[in-house]
Amino acid sequence: MRYSQLLLPTLKESPAEAEVVSHVLMLRAGFMRKLTAGIYTYLPFGLAAIRKVENIVREEMNRAGAQELLMPMVQPADLWKETGRYEKYGPELLRFHDRHDRESCLGPTHEEVITDIARKELHSYRDLPVNLYQIQTKFRDEIRPRFGLMRGREFIMKDAYSFDVSDEAAEVSYMKMYEAYKRIFSRCGLDFRAVQADSGAIGGSFSHEFMVLAKTGEDTIVICKDCEYAANMEKAVVKLTPETSTEPLAEMEKVETPGKRKVEAVCEFLGIEPSLLVKTLVFKADGQPVAVLVRGDREVEEVKLKNLLGVADVEMAGDEEVFKATGVPTGYLGPVGIRVRVVADQEVAAMRNFYVGGNEKNYHLKNVNFGRDFQAEAVADLRQITPGDPCPACGGQLKLTEGIEVGHVFKLGTGYSQSMNATFQDSDGQEKHFVMGCYGIGVSRVVAAAIEQNHDDNGIIFPIPLAPYTVIVLNLGVKDEAISAAAEKVYRDLQAAGLEVILDDRDERPGLKFKDADLLGIPYRLTVGNSFAKSGKVEVRSRRDGATEEMTPEEAVSVLREKLLAELMKK
Repeated sequence: MRYSQLLLPTLKESPAEAEVVSHVLMLRAGFMRKLTAGIYTYLPFGLAAIRKVENIVREEMNRAGAQELLMPMVQPADLWKETGRYEKYGPELLRFHDRHDRESCLGPTHEEVITDIARKELHSYRDLPVNLYQIQTKFRDEIRPRFGLMRGREFIMKDAYSFDVSDEAAEVSYMKMYEAYKRIFSRCGLDFRAVQADSGAIGGSFSHEFMVLAKTGEDTIVICKDCEYAANMEKAVVKLTPETSTEPLAEMEKVETPGKRKVEAVCEFLGIEPSLLVKTLVFKADGQPVAVLVRGDREVEEVKLKNLLGVADVEMAGDEEVFKATGVPTGYLGPVGIRVRVVADQEVAAMRNFYVGGNEKNYHLKNVNFGRDFQAEAVADLRQITPGDPCPACGGQLKLTEGIEVGHVFKLGTGYSQSMNATFQDSDGQEKHFVMGCYGIGVSRVVAAAIEQNHDDNGIIFPIPLAPYTVIVLNLGVKDEAISAAAEKVYRDLQAAGLEVILDDRDERPGLKFKDADLLGIPYRLTVGNSFAKSGKVEVRSRRDGATEEMTPEEAVSVLREKLLAELMKK
């Protein structure tokens, strides 16, 4: 491709609307343009990068035995009502009526549609297992679309769905997809981790997120320094250190704490560490108050709480709501004699002689003990993980890092097949519900995540497998017959060698051409300039490490072919 013929509108300045690196660089490099909030047009260079991801995904899905299909983006509301998600999914589901007043929605995901296909087309255990996937546009009406392709409303996604005869068979399908995802993101040239995750609105019993590690990631993930354990904050397991204190249980006492409501103020006034205080926080669980006990230096992980209580939603209660439910102002709440249900983090049950609110303004209690002075409806791991906590797998140290979710695999079980009465006949002639799994990859988000992980002050540094083109030839003597002829020849020779090449044939200053080449992130730059007329050599430069070497055009073609094809053939 000749640069002069490309629709590649690069920008010198960073757009004011862009908030993260990938958004800035994809706009500056002419990869996309905004149509409206959270919706973008992919221009040729951006689409080429997306197609690279699609090709890798498609190859690995096919390799894992999945079959490609394509489902409609518009879905009838009746299917979603069968599963109950039409009401539960929330405002992100864009609902509308057609001219016949039939309710429909734009698909954010396709569990209902694929289950409908299965119940109509798969009738016997002999038809199973089957895994069906598509690469298609999705729409989620995000309340605050931001960060370009990282959190847009319309995006390209690969979603796959497996159907099996049993939990054991579904486990095999799940692991096939898990391994396929590892190959996909490795082939994309990304630094990633597979982390244990909460299943969220999709449902199911077990899931893993695939996270690209990047400083600008929206999600905080927990990884072990010594083993492969990784989880998101909602799923990270706190390994409880056994209580070894032999301190005798002391008598509970009431202490005055005038005007001291915050943990820091109470601890300073009493001369204790926050780890000796238990705070009582009131949450609304599906609208009903529940008191949650955690150590003073800990925070509640709301997803863990929601899962423990088996509710759809939890949120912190406001001051007025707390007083209405308990009769006590915030800052002085405690579990002894409180009049709402109580659940406790596991650390609290293991503590001795700790401090709590006195359920009376300006008072706290000291030497309080779980079991003796109060009870809890449930005791569980309810707190957020903190750096330095022991790994639940190996006991090593955990650390927190940032990541960008690019893929998610779920064990769905029979939730969808039961609600939609999707069954097959087993080998004994009995009707059974399909055991399902679902597996998603944000194809367009992978490109943005790759840029977040691979860039410098000059622009993008594409991993070779995702680069729209792998070599850019700079003709620095457009008006010089010999230089132009050499640039044309090496351009054709590189194409003949099977490489994807751009010839920058624009009549522009060399500095502008160098800047654009760096901005676009093309892995290798081959420059034909004045030195060619003197020595017959061209300059080959690696975008990633800046390594530069002079060689003849013939050597350059051979070297680049060997480097690039070796990288691209990795599978």
